[in-house]
Amino acid sequence: MSISKGIFGADSSFDDRNISDYSRLQELAAHYKALGIKIVLTSGSWDMIHEGHALYLETARSYGDLLIVGVDSDAKIKVRKGPDRPIVPESERLRMLTHLRSVDIVTLKQPESEKWSLIKAIRPDVLVATKETYSDDEIQLLEELYCKEVVIHEPMATTSTSARLRLVQIGLTTKLSKKISEKLPQIINELLVGSISEEKEPRRRD
Repeated sequence: MSISKGIFGADSSFDDRNISDYSRLQELAAHYKALGIKIVLTSGSWDMIHEGHALYLETARSYGDLLIVGVDSDAKIKVRKGPDRPIVPESERLRMLTHLRSVDIVTLKQPESEKWSLIKAIRPDVLVATKETYSDDEIQLLEELYCKEVVIHEPMATTSTSARLRLVQIGLTTKLSKKISEKLPQIINELLVGSISEEKEPRRRD
């Protein structure tokens, strides 16, 4: 296989990099491990991908030779973050990740999947997560059974996607309040004039 194409190529090669069949992933992981390739796994929503995401994934990739990224499906995100999320649909989030140089393989995670099913399938050399993802007991169990090492990293952005969305909402609310304040006197005046006009109109006698 040409090194300019496929998983290790410079192109996004979405059809090669997008592997959501966990059985296929398990086979590939075993194959690459046999070749001495160190596998890193991380997961997340990756909604509205920004620089913080890119830096986080670049750091994750530095722990090994191949980075597999789990991507929460639309349904999985809605369960956790509410009906208005994600902002960006799963198909686009998957494709966007394959454009990042640090990402080798993307795979979709569904809400009905068994707990840790992706980790169990890949059994990564390194599992990268944020501190909110696993408890200390879970990390110990993961390292005993399914991966050699769990590395905890802080989010690498000053503002998360959720926080950015809140700022947008606040901005829209502020603008809306300003517009309403500007128009309110005119609206009240029109209502008063209309009410006075109605009172002055002579009543019809049947």
